[in-house]
This record gives sequence, structure tokens and C-alpha cells, in this order.
Amino acid sequence: MKYNIAVIPGDGIGPEIVREAQKVLDAAAKKYGFTLEYTELLMGGASIDANGSPLTDETIETARANDAVLMGSIGGDAKTSPWYQLPPSLRPEAGLLKLRKSLNLFANLRPAYLYEELKAACPLRDEIIGDGFDLLIMRELTGGLYFGARSTVEEDGVRKATDTLVYNEKEIRRIAVKAFDIARKRRKEVCSVDKANVLDSSRLWRSVVEEVAKDYPDVELSHMLVDNCAMQLVRDPGQFDVILTENMFGDILSDEASMVTGSIGMLSSASLNETKFGLYEPSHGSAPDIAGQGIANPIATVLSAAMMLRYSLDLDEAADAVEAAVKQVLSEGYRTGDIMSDGCTRVGTVQMGDLIAARV
Repeated sequence: MKYNIAVIPGDGIGPEIVREAQKVLDAAAKKYGFTLEYTELLMGGASIDANGSPLTDETIETARANDAVLMGSIGGDAKTSPWYQLPPSLRPEAGLLKLRKSLNLFANLRPAYLYEELKAACPLRDEIIGDGFDLLIMRELTGGLYFGARSTVEEDGVRKATDTLVYNEKEIRRIAVKAFDIARKRRKEVCSVDKANVLDSSRLWRSVVEEVAKDYPDVELSHMLVDNCAMQLVRDPGQFDVILTENMFGDILSDEASMVTGSIGMLSSASLNETKFGLYEPSHGSAPDIAGQGIANPIATVLSAAMMLRYSLDLDEAADAVEAAVKQVLSEGYRTGDIMSDGCTRVGTVQMGDLIAARV
């Protein structure tokens, strides 16, 4: 069976970590008897340099014609890069927002899993970590504050900026259904996070989520205000299974959850639409300060590729093998610099990719 994968290497460390993910995917394809055909596309700063735009219509259409998209990281140094002298609509991140919207990628899945071998890298005390944690943040990705109407005006010599947070019940219902469906495959618990004590959008969110919950009597639903959730993630992350939340809250909470695991370099993500099509990328940024040095951690991108095998291609056995290979390499004591600890062997980007591919 052949699958067509659009590959967006991106900026900074993106090309380096994507190459290693492809190496691991090719090892899985060889072992499990399928073929992957890659089409490389430009987005972000690389596309600005080549096309004058962070995302072209041609790139969108080519991505849509594939079975899935594997992406590195985009963007650069906001203080020094000429990309950030451009208007916001022409900066690298605008390309990513446009791609998500154009492909209707409304459901963002961000797992936060603490590997036994990386407990020493977790900033939380042992009594908080306990037996570890395995949670997933389901973030709505194409609505809310990031996509509402915005304006900056000057009135009587005073500048005023407005951003609009808008959700309709259809947008809320479809992300809630995704969260409950995935919870059924996990521990059957959904914690819906909002700010219903202040925001009308959150009150609607909570109401619709409760309606959806009626169709999932086997899944336990709870609600939590976002400020409390931010606190609980560092107080007791093991209490969570699936966290369901809106766009901006999910953006913030998922980065917090990533650091609780010990390194953002370990965190994968998937963005799905109503079909099996998805965009798979690491949760971390482009790290331009270490680009080209061969020291970036490719594991988040490798694990994102495993999610692609599972959710878009229905290759669960291959996905399991990739995830198991990552665990084996860690158990053998190999580490990139960001997760290095005493008694382990430091390796670079390419060597880490080689080690994982060899154990698939």
C-alpha cells in the first residue's frame, strides 16, 4: 500500500528533525510492507524567502491532495529576523494559521506523557510525579480569539486594540465529539476547561459540552476553570486523562504540560479535520539559536510521525513499533542535550534518528 505524504521541513531546526522522522518512517515502512511517497513543500520563513508569502495557494492545494502532512517547525528569531519586520499577516506563523483554517484542522491533539527514563528531567518533585502521568490536551484550533475580528484604531489620540473571541455551537460540538471519542480509547475521562465564571463564550462552551456528554454515558465529564487547570497541571498532572479546551487556553496549557514532562523536545502533536487527514508537527518552536548544530532533539517529530501512522494511515502496528523504539533508545541511556542526565550517553540529532530507526 502506498501513502502520499506532504512534507514541510520549515525553518530553523525544522529540516534537521524532519529528516530524522522520515528516516524512522522509512524503517517502519520497510518492516511493515507499505510505501511512503513524499512531496516537499515550503511554508513559513522559507516560503517568504522563496515566494514572498508564508503560504501559497498552490501549497495548500498540494497538501490537501496528500494523505497527511508532516511538518517541522516554522519561524525565526523575532528580534533579528527580517521576517518579523513584515506585517503580521505576512509573518511565518500566519502561514500556519492559514493552513489550519484552509484544511479545516479544527482538532489539535497534544499528548503529555512522562517516560520513566526521564523522571529526572521533570521539574516536579517525586511525590507529585508519583507513578507518572499520561494526559492528552484536545485543543480547538480554528476558532476563538485567534480567528475573531480584530482591529487597532486611534481615538482622540489614544490607540485601542480589539480582538474578538467567537465560538458557535457547531464548532464546540465537533471538537467535543472528538474528545469524547478519544477518551473512550483511553481512561474514559474528559475534563472540559473554560472560564465560564466570566466569559459568555465559555458558558456556551460548557453548555454544549454537557449536551455532547449525554451521548457518552461511559465517559466521565468534569469541568475546570482555566486558571485552576494551570495550577493543577503542576500540582497533580496525573489526575487528568483528556483535557478539552478552546484555542487560546489550549495553546497555553499545552506548553505548560510539555514542560512538566521534562522537555518540550519530547512533545508530539496532531491536528485533524473531520476525515482522517491530519497535520503532524512537534509542539516546540524552530529554535533558530541551535539550527545547523546537529544537537536538536528529533523525538517530538518522530512521535508526531507515529501519530500520523496511527490516526491518518491506520497503521497501528507500525505506530506502536515507532513508539516502542523511542522507549527502547531512552531505556538504553541515549539522550540529546535537552534531556541529558548523569550516566547517560549524549548523542546528536542524526545519531538519535539512527538509533530509533534501527530499533523499529
